[in-house]
Amino acid sequence: QVQLVESGGGLVQSGGSLRLSCTATRSIFSMYAMGWYLQAPGNEREVVAVVISDESTNYAVSVKGRLTISRDNAKNTMYLQINSLKPEATAIYYCYAELVLLGVVGRYWGQGTQVTVSS
Repeated sequence: QVQLVESGGGLVQSGGSLRLSCTATRSIFSMYAMGWYLQAPGNEREVVAVVISDESTNYAVSVKGRLTISRDNAKNTMYLQINSLKPEATAIYYCYAELVLLGVVGRYWGQGTQVTVSS
């Protein structure tokens, strides 16, 4: 089992920046993939960024250039740097991690952290 705890959310003005953190209760070195989703009010959860175990990254087209995902294996923590925030970025941000055990992929979720961008 893996527990994930997000932090770093809050209220920020349009144009500002935030760095979200996702800390795991076990080593993330063995995690195949980790990433972030966001869920805006009234919308479905959508993926915004993923980092694979080989450090390769992928971003949703809508956020490319404004987000940077990274992972620090020594701290068991993944980060999401968000720049040039816009009010439409207001959402709950969830982190997830995928762990492969005996050929079975398990996906674990954090509880979410609220990001509110004021205009």
